[in-house]
Amino acid sequence: MGNRLSKIYTRTGDDGSTGLGDGSRTGKDSLRVSAYGTVDEANSAIGVLLAVALPDDVRALLTTIQHQLFDLGGELCIPGHAAIQAADIDALERHLDRYNDDLPPLKDFILPAGGEAAARCHLARTIVRRAERETVALARVEDVRGEAVRYLNRLSDLLFVLARVLARADGHGEVLWNHERRRA
Repeated sequence: MGNRLSKIYTRTGDDGSTGLGDGSRTGKDSLRVSAYGTVDEANSAIGVLLAVALPDDVRALLTTIQHQLFDLGGELCIPGHAAIQAADIDALERHLDRYNDDLPPLKDFILPAGGEAAARCHLARTIVRRAERETVALARVEDVRGEAVRYLNRLSDLLFVLARVLARADGHGEVLWNHERRRA
């Protein structure tokens, strides 16, 4: 790949524009930059989650997801590029089903809590949801492959389930939303 990042600053973005992966330039506030920037933010949030103790299987899965999010960021940065495949989405669904099978059904909403790992996972989930919204907004005005949106949708679901798993693994348990608290 070579030494592509030998100089970090280029000054080419001082005018408020940035280069896309295909060599074209766009505004730093464009929908495309927002979408792949939020994918990068989600990846960083997963990195923050990986900085705490986790079960080995969850750690391995999240590391794979980080690589896929980097691929997805590249896909969104290079108009017309395809990096996320249907098989990636299928794999997320298999993991989602596997982890969800061992959880009791939810009868109430849960708060984004349940111990440090679970709370970090919930934060990553909400950032992935924002990345999904921003990718949908981009898809309304530019070509975006459906796999990108589906991947983010399944990933946020998986992170929700993993947060539940982590809350239980830490011994903190899930914190249920008390919708009756105002009536008392």
